[in-house]
Amino acid sequence: MERFFRRLGILAEYLLVILFIVFEELIWDKIAEPIYEYIHSLEIPGRVEKFITVHANRYLIVLVFISLFAMAEGVGVIAGVMMLKGYILPGIAIYTLKIPMAAFTFWLFRISREKLLSFGWFAKMYDYTTALMQRMKDLDIYKSTMESIKKSKEQILLFMGRIKEEWMDADGESFKRLKKIYRFFKRELRR
Repeated sequence: MERFFRRLGILAEYLLVILFIVFEELIWDKIAEPIYEYIHSLEIPGRVEKFITVHANRYLIVLVFISLFAMAEGVGVIAGVMMLKGYILPGIAIYTLKIPMAAFTFWLFRISREKLLSFGWFAKMYDYTTALMQRMKDLDIYKSTMESIKKSKEQILLFMGRIKEEWMDADGESFKRLKKIYRFFKRELRR
């Protein structure tokens, strides 16, 4: 029985690491962070940031932050349930709603971090979460999976480079063959 629980624990560890990697690599790095950067590059957030950091009440900020965080997580749970029930495309569509909400929530946290961490319970939760994330990143499975992802990315980039070189470069042989086929069909259709 002890062996069963140990294997179950290892399986849960693998699952958590994979979910963390999917969130971090695919969703946060590729979608949410660029949205955050775009919003941050606009002029409007500067005035809003100043209002939040200087004038806004910390209780209002924590209420808005928790509400946004809960809504984003709720949307994620709903999307996950939909996908588990077999409604993959609607689940993905619903999950895409979470991304801008999470990006805005992260932005709010970044600019009001000092006020949010002034709550003792919030600071403890933040410390616990960051420690948990660091422990996950310290796991051998995380490191090996990230190394595999890095190698896969390199292979995909090489492959995409070859495709671009062959099929999209006007000097590539495959592109020239496609052009010949195109011209042939164009001539035949004119007859």
